[in-house]
Amino acid sequence: MAFKKKLEEKVLDVDAAMQGTLSFKDAVNLRINGKFEGNLDTRGNLTIGTTAVINADIIGDNIIIGGRVKGKITARERLTLLPQAVVEGHIYPAKLNIIEGAIFEGHCTMLHDFLNSEQLAKYLEVELNSITEWANSGKVPGNKEGNDWKFERKAIDNWVAAGKIGK
Repeated sequence: MAFKKKLEEKVLDVDAAMQGTLSFKDAVNLRINGKFEGNLDTRGNLTIGTTAVINADIIGDNIIIGGRVKGKITARERLTLLPQAVVEGHIYPAKLNIIEGAIFEGHCTMLHDFLNSEQLAKYLEVELNSITEWANSGKVPGNKEGNDWKFERKAIDNWVAAGKIGK
């Protein structure tokens, strides 16, 4: 007889004005309904409510936007813009869903499952020579194909989440 331990769902509902950096290493369900300025780095689900006003760089797994957001948004799994959303900036989603009525002003670059060295340098916001050095020394997960390196984005995300970047 097998017993399954139910994982407690972590929910954080923020309805306040905040500034700074919020970073979550564990998966959470975060909902922001107020004002936020700074940097957000989340795992799990991030929902920006219809009353929210955000000026931040956001990195997350599954991001749903219903309010106003200005900044750089990286969605490792999916980015959804609800009908009330107003988004200004650069977005980097693995998958993108824009519902009719949403407003998006900026640039969109879809995340690919595999990255070359130049794409990885841009994705991690580091110098290309650092990527080459890490790849040649085996510090970053990747495969060499001829003279070029190929990096799986999910493996890179896990590597970064484990705190191994630059080590």
